[in-house]
Order: sequence, then structure tokens, then C-alpha cells
Amino acid sequence: MDFDPQVDQLIECFNTLFLESLNTELVRGDGEPIYLPADADYPHHRIIFAHGFFASALHEIAHWCVAGPKRRQLEDFGYWYKPDGRTEEEQAEFERVEVSPQAYEWILTVSAGRKFHFSADNLSQGLGASDSFKEAVLNRVHQLLDNGMNPRLKALSEALRTLYAVEPLSVDQFQLESYSCAS
Repeated sequence: MDFDPQVDQLIECFNTLFLESLNTELVRGDGEPIYLPADADYPHHRIIFAHGFFASALHEIAHWCVAGPKRRQLEDFGYWYKPDGRTEEEQAEFERVEVSPQAYEWILTVSAGRKFHFSADNLSQGLGASDSFKEAVLNRVHQLLDNGMNPRLKALSEALRTLYAVEPLSVDQFQLESYSCAS
């Protein structure tokens, strides 16, 4: 695995914003990603992302940004998740619940000056992100840009744009023709 120095920058940026204010830290993990709320053994909520991958960190942060206060008290925010190997019906449900997280991830990815890839997260079935899913994510991004982002997403987007010298976000930066699908 190649070392990405921007991962450490992202961890520092996130933790500077949210460790003290929301008792949440971003942690490089060795295995599968997971969100763990604070407990008797560990005083901080932890967003643990997979294998030091920048994109995994942004995806897990996006889920955290979507989750409300009650969900942030639950392991993995209490979300349903069925791993790789979902049926078409299960994949449709996955896409339904992933619209906002992937829209948030797209915003954070562009804020960091990187290229976003849709994730269908179902490699063994060969089901990539559907066109309707990509359209729904794009529409959600446009809604967020037009109507305003929640405070956590906005603060991190602004911090990333400052860190990576990225211009202010506009709807023109978010077009389906510009982005690919990672199955």
C-alpha cells in the first residue's frame, strides 16, 4: 500500500475541528471501517476508516455528518449493512440509504481537490452504481449547495478547501459526465 501523506493532514484537520467540540476523532484503521461511540473504555467517539485510505476516511466522515445526535450514540450509527453479495433488491435498499452519505462524500472529495467515485459496494454481484442512484446523489449535492449544508459538513468542507487551496464550491463542479463509478 502506498503511503498518502494527505491522510495525516485529513486526520489532523478533522480532529482539530471535532475532537474537542464534538468529542469525535478520526482514526486510521487496519481492517473494515466502523464508527464506535465513546464508552467506559474509550472517552471519544471514533470514526475508524479502512486501511489508511483517504477515500474511506471521507466516506466514513460523510456517514458521521449525516447521522443525527441519537445515531451518533450507536455503533455504526445503527445503520443496516449487508456486505458484498447483495441481491438486486438489497442493492436497491443500499442505494436508497446511501444517497445522502455519497452526496456528502462527493462534496468533501471535491473540497479536498480529489476525484469522486460512486461506490456500489457490491463487487461480487457485478452491480455498479445505477444511473438513477447517480442522479439522486447529484440532485442531493445540488440541494446541499443551493440550500446550505449542515454545520459539520460545512465546517469540514471549508477547512479542506483552505487546506488544499480549492476554490469555493459551485454546482458546475458536480456533473455526472465528470465522475466515474467504482463498483
